[in-house]
Amino acid sequence: MKLSTKGRYAVTAMMHLAIHDRFGPVTLSEISQCQGISLSYLEQLFAKLRKRDLVEGVRGPGGGYRLARTPEMVTVADIIGAVDERLDATRCSGHENCQEGRRCLTHELWTDLSSQIFTFLEGITLAQFVERPEVCDIVRRQNNTSRRRERPVERFPATMPM
Repeated sequence: MKLSTKGRYAVTAMMHLAIHDRFGPVTLSEISQCQGISLSYLEQLFAKLRKRDLVEGVRGPGGGYRLARTPEMVTVADIIGAVDERLDATRCSGHENCQEGRRCLTHELWTDLSSQIFTFLEGITLAQFVERPEVCDIVRRQNNTSRRRERPVERFPATMPM
């Protein structure tokens, strides 16, 4: 099983929102610039995230996106599921037809692994992940980098009050 860029980018974008949401709506172009994700790809992902009520759009000047729920109420599994990412380690996508139409010898092992991965990701909220020291260090680095660009994003503080 390999998590595709769709799932990885969706989690990264939602983390960005969770970190910066308290300063107001965040534009997709801000996320694109800071996280290195193409704007058109973010638009596709946010359409799916919006359908699952994980984000909401804010129109008008100063608009963008914000979390539709508190970071404590959004799990990594919610995000991955919203963008149609499968957390399945089996070869047969769980249909039990992996070996000539029948269940293979190791099917149960891969099914259990899939379950463990889902349980792990379901147990991590955006709020928990944002508070990790390593994440705070990356946020500080990204904020400093954005200040050095031509148009600094002034709403991001130099230090993260965590």
